[in-house]
Amino acid sequence: MALSSFLVLGLLALRAYAQDSPDEDVQSSTQSPSNALAVKISTTFPASEIFGVKLINNRPTTALLSITNSEPAPISIVFIGGSLWLPPSPAVQEPHIVRNLTTTKYDGVEIPAGEEESVKYAFKMELQPQELVLNLAVVVRDAEGGVHTLQAFNETVAVVEPETSIFDPQILFLYLFLLALFAGTCLFIYNTWIATLFPPSKSSKNTPGKDASRARTSTKGTKSVNPADQVGVLGGTDGPAVTTSGAKAYDESWIPAGHLQRPEARRVKSKGGSNKRREA
Repeated sequence: MALSSFLVLGLLALRAYAQDSPDEDVQSSTQSPSNALAVKISTTFPASEIFGVKLINNRPTTALLSITNSEPAPISIVFIGGSLWLPPSPAVQEPHIVRNLTTTKYDGVEIPAGEEESVKYAFKMELQPQELVLNLAVVVRDAEGGVHTLQAFNETVAVVEPETSIFDPQILFLYLFLLALFAGTCLFIYNTWIATLFPPSKSSKNTPGKDASRARTSTKGTKSVNPADQVGVLGGTDGPAVTTSGAKAYDESWIPAGHLQRPEARRVKSKGGSNKRREA
């Protein structure tokens, strides 16, 4: 499987290179893995975890390639590409490619003899969460113009979904939209069906409870006054001031005595009683 994927990457790189420079003569060394060059490639993923490389959907993944040139002559990087394959299993009889990754062209990146150069390769994809084999290849050109395909990475990686957080603006907007939709639906249901089942009752004007509460409210906060302290004045100097409770509210000195005496109630004899006495 590794050889097949490596050949596919080599052919893709060769086709891209041929389209980019059709006038140049491309050597046949790109048809197979090149072991003639003394070039070592080490690939790392700075954002990866200790549990393995994870490719997050819809987020760019950056691979850092450290290329060491042990050749006596300088080499130059032409392309870096990759692909995702299904891992070997009893159900997978033949290598099956899932997705071709972006092929990035590098112009002017030359590695002198005996030195090391680090380049970055970024790609992004969207797949179902699963485990796949990531294969990266580097196409280099030697001092004589020959093109060689070198394998940079060939290991199993995990495709995962991005982690969600409640503070994510998209999640917060979704929650607010759903909450507003739910509140509007409940208000519509209440006004349409529930409110009609409970009509408002007409309040009575002569409700004892309300009158009592109003009386308590009106007398609330007032200070009680001793009746002995309440006096009435009949005008400047017309008479002395007299109390209005527990005594008469007027001056009796100028009223004739005959009018002050109350007449006694006379007993009226009934006619029936007198007739009985006469008959006796």
